[in-house]
Amino acid sequence: MTTRGETVRLATRGSDLALRQAATVQEALGGRRRSVELVEVETTGDQIRDELIHRLGKTGAFVRSLDERVIAGDLDAAVHSMKDMPTEGADDLVVAGVPERASAGDVLVTPDGRGLDDLPENAVVGTSSLRRRAQLLAERPDLQIEPLRGNVDTRLEKLLAPSLQAEHQARHEAEQERKGSVDDDEYEHPYDRTVEEWFDDLSELQRRAMERDAETEYDAIVLARAGLERAGLSHHVELTDLDPDRFVPAPGQGALAVTALDGELATTIKSSIDHPRTRVETTVERTILEELGGGCVAPLGVYATLQGGVVHTNVRVLARDGDEEIRSSRDLPAERHVEAAQDYAAELAGQGAADLIAAAKRDSGGADDDAATATEEDDE
Repeated sequence: MTTRGETVRLATRGSDLALRQAATVQEALGGRRRSVELVEVETTGDQIRDELIHRLGKTGAFVRSLDERVIAGDLDAAVHSMKDMPTEGADDLVVAGVPERASAGDVLVTPDGRGLDDLPENAVVGTSSLRRRAQLLAERPDLQIEPLRGNVDTRLEKLLAPSLQAEHQARHEAEQERKGSVDDDEYEHPYDRTVEEWFDDLSELQRRAMERDAETEYDAIVLARAGLERAGLSHHVELTDLDPDRFVPAPGQGALAVTALDGELATTIKSSIDHPRTRVETTVERTILEELGGGCVAPLGVYATLQGGVVHTNVRVLARDGDEEIRSSRDLPAERHVEAAQDYAAELAGQGAADLIAAAKRDSGGADDDAATATEEDDE
């Protein structure tokens, strides 16, 4: 193992979510004979915060900067969200470890806990993911899909801000009306707490939302459950799980990947943190992604689950507006899951998936033709 004084230096992005994810790897790798240090690295995706992910040009907007530091020998390994990773990785690196996957699914988050079918007609839903946009429109063509970027907590604040600010204003006006009432004893106050008492009960997330100037009023937003859970925010918002059979997750969603140079350290990482089931499932998903070449410019969902001797695999490829799609499920033999996934992808391509992906690439101006990646939103 080539380390600095028995210290492994792990590259990670500096967002709160990325640091939390990297900390789980740090804990798993650390031991009596080895310390693990996290080193924050700014990436292209971090530098261009006002641009949608699928418009960032080359793939791996959140990956390359970290891996380049590993290849250069400055750092020992890097921690990534697997769905951010290009399927065509750097020649010198291997995916040394794939920890056990968190939840792979998406959730709908609303200020009041409503589900997708309960949203009003023409409701505004926030997401910058082409996949999520297309799947939402396929289920509810009336929805207005608006871009949404930022860290997980930032997106939640943007969702919560209008309703919290409106409630604060209503409570304030009610108190002013009570104070102006001739007979305070007979005034029927619509709230059981003062504005100060109400504010004191707000979470830190809600208080930050109160101070945010929200340009768009969202009725709901869509996020990865894994990101909410890793950020410790899932219990602070009203959310509804979206059925992964209908809202098929992005390849690798919910999973982490640790890259390193092929060698002794990579072997150590694999023996310490690799989760065989997760590696099989995500390998199937990413193999199909690579064969279809969807990248981040085409709405593509692939979700695989290992069930005994087979890998049950759901695939959904859509047009950008959700008005056309190829949807399929198949049980692939686990003992030859890579070859089976390649064959399955070839069949899907022939059934129309390739045409939908080609149309999506034309609509995007041909971006990302040189490599495939599942990058869509920075939320897990």
